[in-house]
Amino acid sequence: MNVRAAAATVLFQVVDKGYSLSSALPNAQSQLKPRDHALLQEICYGCLRYLPRLETIVNELMEKPLKGKQRVFHHLMLVGIYQLSFMRTADHAAVAETVEACQSLKGHKLKGLVNAILRNYQRNQQRLDELSVKHDAGKYGHPSWLLKLLKTSYPNEWESIVEANNTKAPMWLRVNAQHHTRDEYLKLLEAENIEADVHPQARHALRLHRACDVNQLPGFAEGWVSVQDAAAQLALEYLQPQDGELILDCCAAPGGKTAHILENTTNSEVVAIDADPQRLERVYQNLERLNLNAKVMCADARNPDEWWTGEQFDRILLDAPCSAIGVIRRHPDIKWLRRADDLAALSQLQSEILDAMWQQLKKGGTLVYATCSISPVENTEQVQAFLARTDDVELIDSDPSNPGRQILPGEHNMDGFYYAVLQKKS
Repeated sequence: MNVRAAAATVLFQVVDKGYSLSSALPNAQSQLKPRDHALLQEICYGCLRYLPRLETIVNELMEKPLKGKQRVFHHLMLVGIYQLSFMRTADHAAVAETVEACQSLKGHKLKGLVNAILRNYQRNQQRLDELSVKHDAGKYGHPSWLLKLLKTSYPNEWESIVEANNTKAPMWLRVNAQHHTRDEYLKLLEAENIEADVHPQARHALRLHRACDVNQLPGFAEGWVSVQDAAAQLALEYLQPQDGELILDCCAAPGGKTAHILENTTNSEVVAIDADPQRLERVYQNLERLNLNAKVMCADARNPDEWWTGEQFDRILLDAPCSAIGVIRRHPDIKWLRRADDLAALSQLQSEILDAMWQQLKKGGTLVYATCSISPVENTEQVQAFLARTDDVELIDSDPSNPGRQILPGEHNMDGFYYAVLQKKS
């Protein structure tokens, strides 16, 4: 398949059909030669970062919108304009390849229209670019509801959050402590001319100066290292798992935190649950590559009586289902798949899981509540409500008036994340 045609198909599936980019993109890549995978990803990610800007331009140039089966060609025009605006592809090549993609999409008759739109954009680029950023959604690349949330919640930081969300995320590695220390693995990278630096708090984290294929990483196939953002790696620092404990990783897929716990404990029993059987496949794959063992179950965390008959847990990591608006730079589709009213439903779900998991925690045990969100209703307000309704809880290392730690996107080059440490009174 033509790469531009594949990109238009992915955008159509995400924007019009509501598919996640993490499912639509790999499916499209499977139909391309490996050398084209990176280009497809660059186009899809870029178009989703700047979607309102591109939409404004196409809508201005079209006499009437395309509908039905022709909608994929609307997204093909977005692909073409993105290339002309943001990529180093030669203009003539961008136009020619995008027009040629009509053939792959079985729209030979629309070649003239696509060519005309792209040529018209080239002739009027300055005016159209200025028009595309006259509204906030185009200027900042975020939907209005999300901009409102950011401005309200972070009046001093919202612009830097938007900027971080619209940049490419760095590639962070988690060094497997069973094989090497972080400094030892850093030397292995240096021997391969792969530059990296350390994180001030995540003790196993290395940030690559330039992303690379995982197969270039020393010992990746042998489990020496994994790819995981430093913010997610901080889960271990807050959970502080000890040898020989019974530990639950709740909502565990894709398994990075489960593996991190196992890499840094001995004789511990780790139970990993998730309600999505497809996502659990990633947990199995990660554990197999790393040669680690956990008890993995497909289960609804709200109903532990249905899946757990053992003793209470020493520690629970509750990485709760959330809006994921802290990881937009890695998943730009989140901006367009989420809606403002999703937050209330997610908050209710988080509350139900938190209450259920608290009953599974031993007296004196630790529960770490975590999300990859930066929404107060999912984070600080969620924990404050839990503290108010729960008698036997102690908040550790933070102030109840502003509980936990909110990491904002870009802080120490990390994703947006939230942690609160809760201890059950003896």
